[in-house]
Amino acid sequence: MKELVLHMRSPESGSLGQGIRYAIAGTGVAAVYMLTTLFLANVAGLPFQVALVIGYGVAVTTHFFTQRHFVWAHAQTFALPVGRQARRYLTITLAQYGVTALSTAVLPSALGLPTNLVYVATVVCVTGVAFLLLRSRVFHPEKHPT
Repeated sequence: MKELVLHMRSPESGSLGQGIRYAIAGTGVAAVYMLTTLFLANVAGLPFQVALVIGYGVAVTTHFFTQRHFVWAHAQTFALPVGRQARRYLTITLAQYGVTALSTAVLPSALGLPTNLVYVATVVCVTGVAFLLLRSRVFHPEKHPT
């Protein structure tokens, strides 16, 4: 079992290892994101959209560091320096935020659904797209000629 865990953390684990590491990190970050947002909205009494901004900021910071240092472990170096990674990463996260903010502002009344349900469903929907973009556009390894 220990060998399997070590293999899944290594670059040799390929796409499967990346996917598993992404799921582990994403689950932790999603918990931070949702719990922070829902706590601030439902317990602290902040307006949902304000709670969403704060929760998203906490999650984005946590997510960037877990992606860079845990999920996308490579034997080679990254193709992009950290500054360019951060800019691309922020572009993706701002788009995710826009989709989340818009969906929670519009869909609950349009569909007659609770805001919390729309919020959680939106988070689930953007996760797969984010994986593909982070893998191919942000944290990809430097290609070496063979």
